Amino acid sequence: MRKIFLSILAGLSLVACSTVMHATAGQKSVVEPFYAFLSNPASNAHAIAARASLSDNWQSIGDYSGTTKSPDAFVKQIGGFGKLIPDMNWEMVEVIEVGDQVIVRGRATGTPQGPMFGVDGQGRSFDIMSIDIHTVKDGKIATSYHVEDWAGALRQLSGK
Repeated sequence: MRKIFLSILAGLSLVACSTVMHATAGQKSVVEPFYAFLSNPASNAHAIAARASLSDNWQSIGDYSGTTKSPDAFVKQIGGFGKLIPDMNWEMVEVIEVGDQVIVRGRATGTPQGPMFGVDGQGRSFDIMSIDIHTVKDGKIATSYHVEDWAGALRQLSGK
């Protein structure tokens, strides 16, 4: 009985792994332009590629306020970061894919060239974590739930 149970368990594990691996092959490439733009916020070519990766009704959801950001508003905001934080880098540290969702643990670093969110870092840099959950539909990002440690960035910039 135990051998049968272990055989069934092993078989189910193989099926689950092959399903996740199948999803992994295509979904990561859909979100890569998003992070390439975050790492190159002043680049028009990266902005165009990131915008193309987002569905026309893409929603950026960063809290429970009910407000979302449109694709064009996102591109404009990140382009502004390019002027403020020219060395910004947003690394995809870990990517987990399940079905139509791509979960990314990211690492954002940069040195603002002026006040950021009201804090003048006086040349200091920040290094923060982000967690994003992207839903991919029809080859484009349809929604992005995201959390970034901006409070940690401000603490680092203020020297506290």
